[in-house]
Amino acid sequence: MKIGAFHVLANATADPAIVAKHAEDLGFESYWVADHTIIPEHSSVVYPGAGPDGKVPDYLWQLSDPLIALARAAATTRRIGLGTGVCLVAERIPILLAKQVATLDDASRGRVVFGIGGGWNPEESKILGGDFEHRWTQIKDAIAAMKVLWTEEISEYHGRYVDFPPLRCFPKPARKPHPPILLGSIQNPRALRRVVEWGDGWIPIVASVEEFATGVEEIRRLARTKGRSPDEIDLSVFGMEGQWRRPEELEALERAGAGRVTIWLREVKLDRVLGELDEIAKRCRLKPA
Repeated sequence: MKIGAFHVLANATADPAIVAKHAEDLGFESYWVADHTIIPEHSSVVYPGAGPDGKVPDYLWQLSDPLIALARAAATTRRIGLGTGVCLVAERIPILLAKQVATLDDASRGRVVFGIGGGWNPEESKILGGDFEHRWTQIKDAIAAMKVLWTEEISEYHGRYVDFPPLRCFPKPARKPHPPILLGSIQNPRALRRVVEWGDGWIPIVASVEEFATGVEEIRRLARTKGRSPDEIDLSVFGMEGQWRRPEELEALERAGAGRVTIWLREVKLDRVLGELDEIAKRCRLKPA
């Protein structure tokens, strides 16, 4: 079982360059950061992780840019994976995003794990150029265009949301054909079809081992009907605050098919974040690098 560390507030208070290096030294497989460029003051939808009062948690509007935070982490590490948990693709310009991800993957020698999602906030999506009601159609189009930019020397793409003539976009990612694309989801059966049709893996938020196991079985069934090997699909679990911190829970997820679990770091200040990593590594019996 691979264990990833999800660092919510990767900023100057808890420098990702230091936190990721410590995680790598302790034996964590990957280091993950979140993505919200903005949070509007007023939203028509309640945040799924909100408390009883419906208030958005303060950390949500304090997030650093994930790709810049991961670039800082890449500079001090050599082995640990660099994950976006998750990147809101519909809220970013695909050509620019493709270049940023490729640059990070090239600089880190192929360590990017590209977790993607659709987001939950219609106002945020609209402000940043997303078509919220059709955001997964938009994301699918963007990812298809990004794959062309990552793999072809002279790239050309004509889609519904992304359209460009022949051009050159470099560097290309170090990992071939491109960084693995893991689709996030929250209790959405349609996400399973997307994983099989055009994704490299699944990284859902789930409430129980049983919920994850049910999704895994459906992904495997869909893969077989599409002539795709289920073994080539990365099956991960994205841990929310307080989840999956006990060895027996991790073992149950592994039996259900998980190859990776990310654990949410709850501390904020650097010394406490490092101490929390120490505690998790000891509890999960990680082997120092």
